[in-house]
Amino acid sequence: MTTKAVLWDLGNVLLDWSPAYLYSKLFATDEECRHFLDNVCTMEWHAAHDRGVSMADNRVALIEAHPHLEDAIRAWETGFEQMLNGAIDGTPEIMDALADHGVPQYALTNLPAEWVEPVTRLYPQMRHMKDVIVSAHEGVIKPDPKIYAITAARLPFDARDVVFFDDREANVIAAREYGFDAELFTGKDALGAALEARGLLVSA
Repeated sequence: MTTKAVLWDLGNVLLDWSPAYLYSKLFATDEECRHFLDNVCTMEWHAAHDRGVSMADNRVALIEAHPHLEDAIRAWETGFEQMLNGAIDGTPEIMDALADHGVPQYALTNLPAEWVEPVTRLYPQMRHMKDVIVSAHEGVIKPDPKIYAITAARLPFDARDVVFFDDREANVIAAREYGFDAELFTGKDALGAALEARGLLVSA
């Protein structure tokens, strides 16, 4: 096997994202924040955005059910940048190094359509991506095998020649089952070692 390209997940691989970064500022206590994220704007609810449902449409029923929380619910869209805490330590530098070595880089991300522009704007390393497969644009999310088929069709390499990094084990397993070389992202040290083992980076 010769690794020819890198495929990146974005959330918590490149960008440090957590709704709690925003909602801890909007609620008076940690308990209120946790209750809101566990029972109102849940990750299950958010998954509809990743599948392509607009935030404007998806929040209607939620606001009807929780009218006293309308401002907080709307903040899921308007406060996205406050859900970010910069980049994951080490990933931007490694992406820059790969670019300097001429290694093609791509992204496969579960991401709402509304967040594509700010992510591209806020993270300079997005300029390295030759293509970005966005779940909301495709109507399917990881770990559904369909999104790996879409990705494989978009990339000019055989799936087995592309190493994919994702922070969720289910997504890594599904990528491997489809035929990608995939690794669970656990931090910069393991990331660098995985890339060096594939001949894409050389340690200083």
